Amino acid sequence: MFNPTKDEVRRFFIDAWKRRDTHVLTPLETLALNWMEQHPEYHEDLSADDALERDYAVEAGRSNPFLHLSMHLSITEQVSIDQPAGIRQACLLLSARRGEHEAHHVIMECLGQMLWAAQRSGLPPDGEAYVDCVRRAATRD
Repeated sequence: MFNPTKDEVRRFFIDAWKRRDTHVLTPLETLALNWMEQHPEYHEDLSADDALERDYAVEAGRSNPFLHLSMHLSITEQVSIDQPAGIRQACLLLSARRGEHEAHHVIMECLGQMLWAAQRSGLPPDGEAYVDCVRRAATRD
């Protein structure tokens, strides 16, 4: 299983951002760049000299751009391979109602709830509950 460190994740995004106009990117970097471009509020963080060291504590009121972008990539991968089963259909339904980007943000909330519940219970993440959360969001107004 791929288990990068915090610095490796940050370096991946920073390097792809720096090379966006000058080099051929890998397919994963291309996907990441798409999400980076959709988040102009993170461009300064991606270009900062101290990007590897910056702290994004919840108490500071700023979201962690590297976590957020990583979640976009994770959801993109989940949808592409339909894992957990049903996530592709649920995402497509939600995207049809809210657009892909907003759908991803809603899915992030469901993903966070699933991971929080697993951490609290000590049980493995419940993929079925996760997909159900996305389906419920897709059918709400």
